[in-house]
Amino acid sequence: MPQNGTPTIVSIAQRAGVSIASVSRVLNGVGARPDTVSRVERAVAELGYVPNAVARSLKGGRTRQLTFAMEDIGNPVYVAMVRGIQSVTRAAGYRLLLHSTDAVVEDELAAIRSLGDRTSDGLILCPIRITGAYAKALSSAAAPVVIIGSLPENVPVDSVRADSVRGVGLAVRHLHGTGRRRIAFINGPLDTVPGRNRATGYRKALDGLGLRYDESLVVNTDFATESGAAAAEQLLAASPDALFCANDQLAVGAVRTLHSRGLRIPDDIAVAGMDDSALAQAAWPPLTSVDLGSVERGRRAAGLLLARLGQGAAPEAPQHSTAVPRLVVRASTAPATDLENPRSV
Repeated sequence: MPQNGTPTIVSIAQRAGVSIASVSRVLNGVGARPDTVSRVERAVAELGYVPNAVARSLKGGRTRQLTFAMEDIGNPVYVAMVRGIQSVTRAAGYRLLLHSTDAVVEDELAAIRSLGDRTSDGLILCPIRITGAYAKALSSAAAPVVIIGSLPENVPVDSVRADSVRGVGLAVRHLHGTGRRRIAFINGPLDTVPGRNRATGYRKALDGLGLRYDESLVVNTDFATESGAAAAEQLLAASPDALFCANDQLAVGAVRTLHSRGLRIPDDIAVAGMDDSALAQAAWPPLTSVDLGSVERGRRAAGLLLARLGQGAAPEAPQHSTAVPRLVVRASTAPATDLENPRSV
C-alpha cells in the first residue's frame, strides 16, 4: 500500500498476486478468469479501494454515473420516477445521482452545463418551468439529456411527457358521473407547465360536460400540502360538492381542512387528486387519483438516455413519448359499497 494509506491498483495487484493489467481488466469489467476476479475482488474489499470516477472518466470517457435532477426529492412523484429510472440504469451498470433543484431555473440550467465537468455521463431532468434559455443550454449540452415533461418543438432533445389534459378530464368526468355539478379546482401556479396543462384540462372537461366555468370555484396556488389546506378553506365559501386537486399533496391538504370542518368525504364533498402517489393510498379516506405513469415515465426516460449513450439503437431525430393516464377510483369519491374495491378507469 502507498505511504499515504490510499490503496491503488498497484497495491491491489500486490495483495491479489496478479498483474496490474489483470486488476485493470477486473475493475473495468472487461473480463478475466473467475479465479482472478475473485482474488482481485477480495483484495479490493480488504484494502477498502474506492475507484476515482473522475479520473476514470478522463481516461476512458465514461463515469458510469447518471444524474436525475428534479424539483423536490421529497415529493412522492419523483421518488416513483427514481424507482423507474433505477430499474433500467442499474441493470445497465450505472449509478444514479440525485439533485434537487427547488424548481429554480438557473439551478436546472447549471445542471445541464455541469455535464461539461464529466462527472456524469448523462442527465434526466424534470423541470416544471421551461424558459427560452433551455433551448440554447440543451442544444450545447456536453452529454445526452432527456427531459421528463413537455417541451417546445424547437428544443432538440428526447422527452417523455404526461398527458395532464386527458388525465384531468378523466377525474372531472368521474366526479360528474357521481352526481357532482359544482366541481372546484385547486391548481398549482399557472406559470408552470403542469399548472397550465391542468388548467386547460379542467376547462376542456367542463366544456365537454356542459358545465359553466366559475372563477369562484378555482384557486391557483403552490403544489404543496399547506397550500391545498388553505385553498380548500377558501373554496368552501362557494359551496362546492367536489374538489379536484392538481396533485396529491394539494388533495391531502384539502382533506385535512374538510376533516377539521366536520365534513364527510365523500358524502358531503368528494375529493380527487392527481399523480396516484403513495400519499393517495395513505390518506383517509384513500384518495381517488389520476395515475400519470410516474414509474413508467422514469423507465422510458432512462431507456432513451441509455440509447443515446450507445446502449441501443438511437435515431438521429429527438424522440418524444407520452404516458397514458388512468384514473384510480377510491373511497374519497366512491359510494360506501366500493370502499374495499379501488378500480382503474
